[in-house]
Amino acid sequence: SVKNLFAAINAARTQSLQRFLFGLGIRHIGETTAGLIARHVKDAEGFRALGIKIAAGDETAEVDLLSIDGIGGSVVSALREFFDEPHNLDVLDAVLKEVSPTPLEDVASDSPVAGKIVVFTGSLSKMTRDEAKARATSLGAKVSGSISAKTDILVAGEKAGSKLTKAQSLGVKTMTEEEWLELITAL
Repeated sequence: SVKNLFAAINAARTQSLQRFLFGLGIRHIGETTAGLIARHVKDAEGFRALGIKIAAGDETAEVDLLSIDGIGGSVVSALREFFDEPHNLDVLDAVLKEVSPTPLEDVASDSPVAGKIVVFTGSLSKMTRDEAKARATSLGAKVSGSISAKTDILVAGEKAGSKLTKAQSLGVKTMTEEEWLELITAL
């Protein structure tokens, strides 16, 4: 069991930059926003440099970050607050000595799901929910956790419940996991 513990610790040393940024627990930076920032800064050092510039009041860095669709003033303020606290920068540097966040794949713009809002529900059998979300995002889709009239595709796994019912009532295109995989692998 000690070997398993060390193996798990070593496996956690490498994770996506998106997951790393989300894991920092910065206010207003959820999973989706962390992905947007991760794609923008490319690596952990880029994130650190951006945060330091924003904390220093660099208007160019703020405007650059605000130019990302989905990033607003609350995210800039949250980053400023985080990096204004010297202790947070010390902790970030200490963690980066132990963890190596990996850059995200470039987003495809020519996929059949690029620009679409996709929701996953139910139990997926071919991949985990996180893997499905990451794949959809890398193909240019926006992944949401809830159904609305703006949702383009609902991927329904086994035991899909209220989301499937709501999607059907709104006329949202629904597909099985297998149909989803056929769509995204037909590239």
